[in-house]
Amino acid sequence: MSYFSEINCYIMKLLLCILLVLTNFISYSQTYISLAPSFTNTPGTIPEKSNVALELGQQWDVFSMGLDVGKTTLGKMPHSDTSFYLELRPNLNVFQQGKFTNTFTAGIGCIFNAKEYLITELTNGIEYSYSTKLHFNVFFGQYFYSGKASASDATFFGVSAAFYFKETMVGSLIKHVVK
Repeated sequence: MSYFSEINCYIMKLLLCILLVLTNFISYSQTYISLAPSFTNTPGTIPEKSNVALELGQQWDVFSMGLDVGKTTLGKMPHSDTSFYLELRPNLNVFQQGKFTNTFTAGIGCIFNAKEYLITELTNGIEYSYSTKLHFNVFFGQYFYSGKASASDATFFGVSAAFYFKETMVGSLIKHVVK
């Protein structure tokens, strides 16, 4: 066996191992999609204060990880600046009582072709499990924007609806048990 064929064999075994681990990891999770319109406290018209996001993610018990795409404003932007962003959003279900869950999200992402291109987020929410596949969330938090020459922040308030493709098996870190 040549040196390169040994490396290729090792790479193939490594890729197969990674594929099996990912398959196992995903099989114990639930896939969801969420639509989340919200309003910021920034100056401007209603469309300029409005933003919308679509998130696709996986949930494992009390933790979920989603990829969020959206617009930071529905208002018109100068040609050189955009409001489209992509964000990674880990989420934790902190406390649950009945059909209500307190959620915490910390996100980081990029606003494409924007002067303040780095976006970070801290969000809290109150989620209601309408059914095992449909959840509603009222959320509030703060966006932090940063660029090379400037930075800003904005608080926001919104609602979201999440659809789970399998029935949810969510829990929380802290459960209230009535005795």
